[in-house]
Amino acid sequence: MRAKKSIHPFLLTWGVFTVILLLLVMGTDQLELHRIMHRYTARWADRFFSAITHLADGLVPTALSIVLLLAVNMRAFLMMGLSCGLSAIAVQILKRVIAYDRPYMYKDRLGDLPWVEGLELHHHLSFPSGHATAAFSMCCALAVLIDRRVWSLVLCLGAVLLAYSRVYLSQHFTEDILAGAALGTLVALGVQQWLDRTAMKDKAWLQWRPFS
Repeated sequence: MRAKKSIHPFLLTWGVFTVILLLLVMGTDQLELHRIMHRYTARWADRFFSAITHLADGLVPTALSIVLLLAVNMRAFLMMGLSCGLSAIAVQILKRVIAYDRPYMYKDRLGDLPWVEGLELHHHLSFPSGHATAAFSMCCALAVLIDRRVWSLVLCLGAVLLAYSRVYLSQHFTEDILAGAALGTLVALGVQQWLDRTAMKDKAWLQWRPFS
């Protein structure tokens, strides 16, 4: 794992995503922006986003970390495990320090906003989005490990879709996923730099894997 140009499509896509959302957040009232993000809804989209949002649950990066340890080596395990683990810790700290309410607490002010049926909506600790953070840290770590430009782009688009699912499902506001995407990406890049640009890069034990 060297610092690779193959990560550039991921970073470029994340940058475009960040700039667009930042401009929207800065120029639009929070609740109005949430309404705008729900101008198009459909039953199939309700089912789709309700299903894929679970790909950014904590169990998925945990399982991926174990698979990477078994199939690749300790370095890949640390790349995924630390990226997702450290960003998850940071999210939980920020949530409790900032303590914003989630969209459901503004249900009366949001008017006739469409709500996905049968979904348990959380009420508090909205900022930043833990799922958006996990999506971007996980996908950025995978982009580093796979080291292919096309996959780098695909993985970032996947992370964007997972992050958007949190707004579509009204579990988060747009600024929540914006912050989560930044946190997840930056932590993953920090882990990659630590593994590849410090004394860690020469540690022989990082090549170890069970059953090899």
